[in-house]
Amino acid sequence: MKRFAYGLICLVLAFLVVLNESSGAEKIIKMSTTTSTQSSGLLEILLPELKKDSGIQVKVIAKGTGAAIRDGMDGNVDVIFVHAKAREEQFVADGYGTKRYAVMHNDFIILGPAKDPAGIKSIADVKEALKKIAAASSPFISRGDDSGTHTKEQSLWKASGLKLDERASTIVSKGKKKEVAFIFPKGSEKWYFSIGQGMGKTITFAEEKQAYTLADRGTYLKYRYGRSSGLDLELLCEGDEALANPYGVIPINPKKHTHTKIQLAEEFARWLVSEKGQSLIKNYKLHGKQLFYPDAIP
Repeated sequence: MKRFAYGLICLVLAFLVVLNESSGAEKIIKMSTTTSTQSSGLLEILLPELKKDSGIQVKVIAKGTGAAIRDGMDGNVDVIFVHAKAREEQFVADGYGTKRYAVMHNDFIILGPAKDPAGIKSIADVKEALKKIAAASSPFISRGDDSGTHTKEQSLWKASGLKLDERASTIVSKGKKKEVAFIFPKGSEKWYFSIGQGMGKTITFAEEKQAYTLADRGTYLKYRYGRSSGLDLELLCEGDEALANPYGVIPINPKKHTHTKIQLAEEFARWLVSEKGQSLIKNYKLHGKQLFYPDAIP
C-alpha cells in the first residue's frame, strides 16, 4: 500500500512538472523584427521586463522588414515588429495582421566620411543631399535587402528626380535565396553598391570604404557610442520630414493562420503601447542620447 501511495505521489508530481513546463511553453511567442530594433539594443531592455510583467518570452528572429513581413504572411511567427508603415498598413488591409499598433519612432540619417567629398554636411533637404552624392560619384552603400531602411532609401531616390535604372538581384537571407528588385541612379555602377546586408554590417562596410549610407538613428547611436571602437563616420544629413521612421507591431491574424498564439501576441502588443512599455522606450538612452520616441503615449 505504501509503495502504491509513493508511486501515485511520484506520478502526480511528474504530471505537475509536465503541466508546468507545457504552460510555460505556451508563454513563448515568435517575433520577426527588423535588425534595427535588435542592433540598437532596445529589445535587451524591453523583453526581460515583458517577461517579468506577463511571463511571456519572445523568440526573436531579426531580419529585414520585407522578410519579416513575409514571415507574417507565411504564418512563421506570431507577431511582427517592423518599420515600413505603408507596407504594414497593406499587411493589415490584406488580412494578414489584426491591427497595427503604433509603438515608437526615430528617424533616418545619412552618414558619411568626415572629409565629406560630396559636400552634403548640414544640408536639410535629403533629396538635395542625394543629388550631390550622385553628382560627385561618391561611394554609397545600400542595404539592398528589402528592409524598411532599404524601402525608405528607394523612395528617396525616386523623390530626388534623378534618372534611375532598375534591376533584380539575388540575396541570401537566413540561408534562403530571394530575388529583390531595386532602383539606383542611372550610371552609378562604379559608386553605388547594393550589398544585401543588415544595418550593422552596412554601417561597418560603409566605414571601411569611407562611403555614404542611409541608416536609422538608433543603430547609428549604438555603433557610435555603444562600442569601445566607436564609429569613423559622421552624421551629415538629418531633420528632413521625409526621413521619419515610425515602428509598428502587428499580431498575425488567426483567420489566416489558426496556429498562431493570438492572445499572447495581442498581450505583447498591448504591453508595448502601455505606460510601462512606452516609458522604457522613452528612457532608453546611450550616453544621454535618446534612440527612440514613444508614439502611443504623449
